Amino acid sequence: MDVYDFTPYQYPADDNTSAWRTTHFDYHAIDQDVLKLDILGHDDPTMLRMLQDLSGKDVTTVPLGEKDTMSLFLSPEILGVTPEDIECNAGTLAIPEFGTKFVLKMLEDTKPKTFAELIKISGLSHGTDVWAGNARELIQNGDAEFKDIVGCRDDIMVNLIAYGMEAKKAFKIMEFVRKGKPTKDPETWAGFAEDMRACDVPEWYIENCRRIKYMFPKAHAAAYVISAFRIAWFKVHMPIYYYAAYYSVRCNDFDIETMCAGYDAIKKKFDEINDKGFEAAQKESALADELQLAMEMHKRGIRFKMIDLNKSDARNFVIDDDGTSLIFPFRGLDGLGENVAKAICEERAKGAFISIEDVQMRAKVNSTTIEKMRTLH
Repeated sequence: MDVYDFTPYQYPADDNTSAWRTTHFDYHAIDQDVLKLDILGHDDPTMLRMLQDLSGKDVTTVPLGEKDTMSLFLSPEILGVTPEDIECNAGTLAIPEFGTKFVLKMLEDTKPKTFAELIKISGLSHGTDVWAGNARELIQNGDAEFKDIVGCRDDIMVNLIAYGMEAKKAFKIMEFVRKGKPTKDPETWAGFAEDMRACDVPEWYIENCRRIKYMFPKAHAAAYVISAFRIAWFKVHMPIYYYAAYYSVRCNDFDIETMCAGYDAIKKKFDEINDKGFEAAQKESALADELQLAMEMHKRGIRFKMIDLNKSDARNFVIDDDGTSLIFPFRGLDGLGENVAKAICEERAKGAFISIEDVQMRAKVNSTTIEKMRTLH
């Protein structure tokens, strides 16, 4: 039998040309029979460590809420680029939690000016039925202001206590709401709603709570935003380290020829992928994000340099001696695997290469990759 004979699956985003499938299981139907591993990536701590090693600055000393960095969430002006340059109205491209199209639109709608508002946005973006179809409409209709809406689950308990409700009951309502129970158990919710009205809680707030299906905890949102803000600080104040760390840690799909060809070539390729819309392959969509950031980087006076046999690292982008260029790692070459990249660096450490043939022989690089290296130079 084939795995597809018993695995429920569908195409992601209703795209039946996608190379990937998404599986769907009711967890409780299989939790006694399947060992489930939650294996989480640690890109943000890895990136922060690299930023600290490159710059010598302790990342924990970055001032949270610092004015210049806060301005990134409203505009890219502090970076010395325009929205037209990077086809984005904020300066948070490639900043964790704040660089996706969904959250970029939230930043436009909410215009955050404080660190606390960033935490609220993080809570809203990770909840279910919290922003779209709920808080956003309440704000747009003039029923509520952004500062008053529910952002994280903790807000509910704290706000209800502030309205005069007993702490234990406020906690119960928070738990009921954050699990999405008001629409599943309307009878119990009706009782809770009356308790809220007895404390003069406004109707819009009660409706805000009723529509929620899942709410993020504030401590979790705060942890995400602290990491994101520290990374954003480096983007503003130490850009060469930021771009080196970002492309080293978070990127895997490269178009080395385009990225080394300058702003116009990068923008042209970015627009070509964008014009494809949902027809763009998954690899192209990932590349588009990297190209968009490369447009910003070039406008800030930092550029890419081709792979250098004497200077390139196997995996990480290296800052050139001029202080304004990033040298591509060997893995940036299409078809060159990580093991071969490491082998090149190991052989180079033993003695300088005297020719491309010398590289081929000592590092066991195949002829196709060697030809590619010739064309790039």
